[in-house]
Amino acid sequence: MKRIALLGSTGSIGRQTLEVVAAQPDRLAVVALAAGGNVALLNEQIRRFGPAAVAVRRERDRDAVASDGRAGEVLSGPAGLLALATLPEADLVVVATSGHAAIRPTLAALAAGKQVALANKETIVCAGELVSAAARARGIVIRPIDSEHSALWQCLHAAPGPESIRRLIVTGSGGPFRTLDASELATVTLERALAHPTWPNMGGKVTIDSASLMNKGLEVIEAHWLFGLPFDRIEVLLNPQSIVHALVEYADGSTLAQLAPPDMRLPIAYALSYPERPPNPFPRLDLATIGALEFMAPDVARFPCLRLAYEAGRGGGLYPTVLSAADDEAVAAFARGAIGFTRIPALIDAALERYPGPGAVTVEAIEEADRWARDYVRGLVAP
Repeated sequence: MKRIALLGSTGSIGRQTLEVVAAQPDRLAVVALAAGGNVALLNEQIRRFGPAAVAVRRERDRDAVASDGRAGEVLSGPAGLLALATLPEADLVVVATSGHAAIRPTLAALAAGKQVALANKETIVCAGELVSAAARARGIVIRPIDSEHSALWQCLHAAPGPESIRRLIVTGSGGPFRTLDASELATVTLERALAHPTWPNMGGKVTIDSASLMNKGLEVIEAHWLFGLPFDRIEVLLNPQSIVHALVEYADGSTLAQLAPPDMRLPIAYALSYPERPPNPFPRLDLATIGALEFMAPDVARFPCLRLAYEAGRGGGLYPTVLSAADDEAVAAFARGAIGFTRIPALIDAALERYPGPGAVTVEAIEEADRWARDYVRGLVAP
């Protein structure tokens, strides 16, 4: 029985993680749940899974959490996340919280020798240098939950060493605007940006990042830190069907690909059960029904966010934090109608140009660079 502490239980990845746990009750158990403000859903999860400890973001929500006493110990705030990440009863910590709030708990879990399954982009994008060093120090292999990084991880099991790998290829659908004429991008609506062609229920921010290809850029930075390859050996390829999630080209000319339906429960299940592959009830791939699979290079002229992510990744230091925070603010401005879609990369570019980086990477420096980038972009958006 593997005992799991789940941080971010009420978000999209958290809910799907609990579906995976429920499908394997003889192998997986939940010992801790942490959530943000959705107390009603958290209480449902507590009643179903009976964790020994729970954490909520706000102190005022503690009394509302499972007042019937089924929640065990109820904690709150950043200290609550740290306590759950290092809970002695937990074998595996699943980090599915959003934003920089996940960085300290991830580092704490690694320092405590916990296995970590990571779904939080900011932790690797902004603190990859710190997280990869902490994992190496304890001999821990971070288990990626993103479908693309899970696919790379699976394909890399055949690698006897880094010298055998020629390049990593991160794939993406291309989003809803892949074939849209460049002249129309400036006038696309939020509704159109949220209409992802293949991946449902990703959440608004990730879906808009998919439309701009920023999500692919962030995934390139993540792949650099997770797998230790330089940026010139990590490429992006579009697969509109979202069936091929990543490829690894080896030095001998062979290329391995990982294929699966666009369903996040599959990479989650692999991360929870690794190295085993127990059966599950989730969708299977039928290649005969799918028919043709298409591949094409991304158009970085129309979607400059991908180029900006490569530049920030190569710049290193705190540039990826500025990239991530500026994107957050620009996407939020687009979502509330304050800017057009094509101004998202323009604001990110302006922040990267203005930031006096790269700067040394510490948790405190990440938090300060994040604040700087958000304030800078807000200043540009404000009338």
